[in-house]
Amino acid sequence: MTADGVFNAWFSLMTTVSVLLLVSLGLAVVFGLRRVINLAHGEFIMFGAFATLTATRAGVGLWGAILIAVAVTAAFGLVVELTLIRHLYERPADTMLATWGLSLILVQLADLIYGSVTEGIPTPLSSFGVGDYSMSTYNLVLIGVAWTLAALTWLVMRRTRYGLLTRAAAQNPDMAAGLGVNTRRVATWTFAYGAGLAGAAGAVLAPVVGVIPTMGQLYVARSFMAVIVGGPAFLAGTVGASTALGTVENLVSRGYTPVIGQAMLLVAAIVILRFLPQGLTGGRRRGGLV
Repeated sequence: MTADGVFNAWFSLMTTVSVLLLVSLGLAVVFGLRRVINLAHGEFIMFGAFATLTATRAGVGLWGAILIAVAVTAAFGLVVELTLIRHLYERPADTMLATWGLSLILVQLADLIYGSVTEGIPTPLSSFGVGDYSMSTYNLVLIGVAWTLAALTWLVMRRTRYGLLTRAAAQNPDMAAGLGVNTRRVATWTFAYGAGLAGAAGAVLAPVVGVIPTMGQLYVARSFMAVIVGGPAFLAGTVGASTALGTVENLVSRGYTPVIGQAMLLVAAIVILRFLPQGLTGGRRRGGLV
């Protein structure tokens, strides 16, 4: 393979890995820190995409629309936590049922408001060439956003007072509450932060995928697999799992078809969990939940 071909393969691989990381981060925060199994995670991604679509239709530039979508989705997550999730902590079965119902409602609302026809947002920026290959410049933005959000989340959780309180409330909520931590407020802002990350994923993906009510279903299963395979250190684990599973999906898809690639991603997740039941970070001590 020529140097051009190697770069093209690497660029394609990084795009696949980054998309998986991008759509998994919000779920990783919510599940890793609050143990909430949010079956509406895909609809939060869809919410962010439609918020971006609505803002661009109103005349807002794409970059401004993405920022608006992140803020709106985070605010929506705040409302969901206060009205629904707050009453269901420590009740995983009830949480799953409630968020599944929420996902159905959101899909139907999106269908009523926007219809089921695929909507498009023009992809910004142009393409660049490397030898005989043409590549999308916007994919560079997508890769950059995914890894920037991962780095930002690490900084928030490891270098801020909020991150310290969040980790304390997740590891030992009773002791944290006894020391004066408002665990309810921490839980609310954590869920909103995870929702904002999901909204960011939908907003950034909106120019490169069809924005339809069911688009979240394309990503939710892979997101859950990345988070579960990642293990208890939600951030390091999700980054590692996204890299491993995304690599399998990309390589198989290039050799066969995208459908077989997604199927092999599932097989790879099963194999990893067979030999590492606690996930990739199951034996990790230093760094705790992060």
